[in-house]
Amino acid sequence: MLSGDRKEKALKKLRKDFRSGLYSYLVLSLLEKEGELHGYAIRKRLGELSGGRLVPSEGALYDILKSLKKLGLVRDSWAEIGGRPRKYYSLTELGEEVLNELRQELQVIVETLKRLEGLK
Repeated sequence: MLSGDRKEKALKKLRKDFRSGLYSYLVLSLLEKEGELHGYAIRKRLGELSGGRLVPSEGALYDILKSLKKLGLVRDSWAEIGGRPRKYYSLTELGEEVLNELRQELQVIVETLKRLEGLK
């Protein structure tokens, strides 16, 4: 295997691992800040906020939402908008508590990365 192929394989795997938890955090944060949203709106908003660089596929996003619901961090409800039914998601009280703890953990990660970058 060429080193370029190995690099791409490694990047693909590590990005997938890294982003899976990050997307859950971003979805919870977005629901906290913007309230009830449907899946397409979540995906669109993540694209806007990241300049198109952090946009989960539709399938990945719905898997994340299903997982967050199963954990009790989000709830869903149906609403008809313009004659079209849509499933909306919102943060639960447990979701708010978990998000606050994750936010603290993320702060430690950010601080550690800054210190690490300062090492030469």
